Amino acid sequence: MERFTHVDEEGRVRMVDVSNKVVSRRMARAIGLVEMSADVVEMIRDGKIPKGNPLEAARLGGIMAAKKTAELIPLCHPLILDLIEVQCQPSERGISIEARVVAEGRTGVEMEALTAVSVAALVLYDMCKSADRGMTISEIRLVEKAGGRSGHFINPPEEPKH
Repeated sequence: MERFTHVDEEGRVRMVDVSNKVVSRRMARAIGLVEMSADVVEMIRDGKIPKGNPLEAARLGGIMAAKKTAELIPLCHPLILDLIEVQCQPSERGISIEARVVAEGRTGVEMEALTAVSVAALVLYDMCKSADRGMTISEIRLVEKAGGRSGHFINPPEEPKH
């Protein structure tokens, strides 16, 4: 029978013991998209969103969220993060978000990067909802990770959605 790392002998979920793992440099990148109307993207570019600069608010919200990942995701280990970068850029479909997280540790930082993107997207929604209630948060995914036993992973790009 296969053993699942996050399940104990009684079938309960548990935090994995990483105390025997080697400390190494870990990096993860995640992306996401907040689809919105071209008019709202233009309002963002022109600084006309009533609540202020949504790109900066989302960037800061994403950074703060990455630091709180272990408080939000039940089985995540609390980590000391060495770098959190969040970028929000206008694109032809809305606002593209990318987060990059780096740490020296015994476990990866994928969840921190994904959490940063997710919360940055929610902040963008909150900042822009008065201008466009039809926004969609989508395409949140890990695009790269490095470090640890499994090594370097690059997630191939998805085909564009029509």
